Amino acid sequence: MTTSSTPSPQLTATGAPRAGGTGTLGGHTVSRIGYGAMQLERLRADRDAAIALLRRAVELGVDHVDTAQFYGNGFVNGVIRDALRPEDGVLIVSKVGADPDPGGTPPLRLAQRPEELRASVEDNLVSLGLDRIPVVNLRRTDTGPGVRAEGGQVVDLDDQLAVMVALRDEGKIGAIGLSAVTPDGLRRALPAGIACVQNAYSLVSREDEELLRLCAEQRIAWVPFFPLGGAIPGLPKVSDAPAVTAAARSLGRTPAQIGLAWLLHHAPNTLLIPGTADAGHLEANIAVGEIELDDATLAALDAVESRSNDIALG
Repeated sequence: MTTSSTPSPQLTATGAPRAGGTGTLGGHTVSRIGYGAMQLERLRADRDAAIALLRRAVELGVDHVDTAQFYGNGFVNGVIRDALRPEDGVLIVSKVGADPDPGGTPPLRLAQRPEELRASVEDNLVSLGLDRIPVVNLRRTDTGPGVRAEGGQVVDLDDQLAVMVALRDEGKIGAIGLSAVTPDGLRRALPAGIACVQNAYSLVSREDEELLRLCAEQRIAWVPFFPLGGAIPGLPKVSDAPAVTAAARSLGRTPAQIGLAWLLHHAPNTLLIPGTADAGHLEANIAVGEIELDDATLAALDAVESRSNDIALG
């Protein structure tokens, strides 16, 4: 599952054209359209289908898969371990800062303390079957949506970065990313070497433009989660914007495809990780890389009102 050399920057290790073109993450060349694996948990009752979906993603040019130990309490990581092969050259990105909490609402609990971050990395290594995870995101709680830290889970960023750097020095992780951070938080973290930032961001929730610009200036990959909004109650939905539905009708695409295509056009350092448990939706997501948006369409989409993503859970 580790990244190997590719025959061409435009092709993955398996020889597939790169989905969405070529991007960079943690020093590795990757397709700009990857796969967010959280939705694989929906296929818990049909593990073979989950494995087949990941294999199909690789065939379609995906070589960047985003996961976490708390996705299905290790189930998703196990599927990734069984589905992907070293020769696929897939870059695995995981995250720490929360642990599984089966039966909880949501089914995770914060695990922000340095010793918890280290334990989470170890858990990910075991469930993924890896000696080193190429990129690990530190999931903070500085911005929403999501569970907010309280009490002993309020941990200084410098203390967290110290253990992440130590894990990198030990060879257990390859690069450090950040999630749910502010521009000030990223600036504080820059000396540690940051490969990517994951924040909730979409066409209809663009509060993080300053952070996106900072990432572009520092050549840090921008990997938005909830890229279509609406993933949890209260989040604005990209598909509700009239400019999006109008562009979809004009181009013969779905509103979801337009929302994802806008993200690719909006910033060259953007990498997408849309998730799905459906092969048809997977193919539609990959096809986004073929969508051209002319100046008038981009102007109409850029003019869509941005609304807040800042919703606390739990």
